[in-house]
Amino acid sequence: MNPTLSATFGKITEYNLNWPSSVHGSTHELVIDEEHIYVTGQNMHRIAKFDYAGRIVDYYTMPDGSGPHGILFDKHGRLWVSLEFPGLVVQLDGQGKIVKEIDVSLYAQGAKTPINPAPHGIGLDADGESIWFTGKRTSTVGKINPDGRVEHFQLNNLAALPIFLSAGANGTIWGTELLGSAILNVSTDGAVREFNIPTPNSRPIAVIPDPTEPFMWFTEEAGVKIGKIDLHGNITEYPVPALQKNDILGSLAFDRENNLWIQVYVNPNNPNPAGYDYLLKFDKAIRNLTAPDIGGIPFSTHTLPSRGTVMHRIKMDYAGNLWFTELMTDKLGKIML
Repeated sequence: MNPTLSATFGKITEYNLNWPSSVHGSTHELVIDEEHIYVTGQNMHRIAKFDYAGRIVDYYTMPDGSGPHGILFDKHGRLWVSLEFPGLVVQLDGQGKIVKEIDVSLYAQGAKTPINPAPHGIGLDADGESIWFTGKRTSTVGKINPDGRVEHFQLNNLAALPIFLSAGANGTIWGTELLGSAILNVSTDGAVREFNIPTPNSRPIAVIPDPTEPFMWFTEEAGVKIGKIDLHGNITEYPVPALQKNDILGSLAFDRENNLWIQVYVNPNNPNPAGYDYLLKFDKAIRNLTAPDIGGIPFSTHTLPSRGTVMHRIKMDYAGNLWFTELMTDKLGKIML
């Protein structure tokens, strides 16, 4: 089950996932432990398990029609996956078998049947045990407590389409509203706040904590900017030096030296002119900026071997290398640092 090495360009290597499925173009999230990378193939209904050398170790088969998307490890080393289509968050054992199912349906007053919120992204609470999920269909976020009790929190923005969650420095949960063009926050006592991004229709994708400071950083897919938000909701945006006008942004990650990496790729809905997909690396000095001007910040461009990738997520492994998913090409990329 070893993947085919598609190409190497500089420090970037790509590995084909070779999904054992007739469906393609649906490679999504990833999570990393000390030895392996786990990647969700939503429409393939599988999870691929890689080692650090880029070899496929196993495929975990999920139920047909389940749509695995979000994936994380809790502080006890337990692997959790959101099954978006049936509205479940499940725990897997070491062989990829489902050992616990949590129904996250929303039981609304007056509704004849439970509502599936479509748990898309999942994020780990600061306590390392509670699991948060986005209600992609219901403009809600939810929390699975360690005892299995499920809570739902309604967003004020209708059709917000929350997609990504991450714990912040103050122990609260932060998230992105793709259509609401806002950053959401839920406090430890359940108070919901939403902060509108200054750029209209910015389409925020991912939000992650600063390595040491009380800020969260996020990407704007359509705004082609990165943003920084403090714990009070004050937002500063920084324009990204994209190579061409039809470039859009994916996710972001910090490396071991606190440099910031951003995924940039040609918009598949606006593919002309054709161009390269690439990663932008901003020097760690960007973390100290106060004004919305990155003119003095060193950056470098790292071109991918493949085009039309629609990069989705990027994370650092325990050896300090970065791994990223390519949704449309069904590849896993590695940046050797």
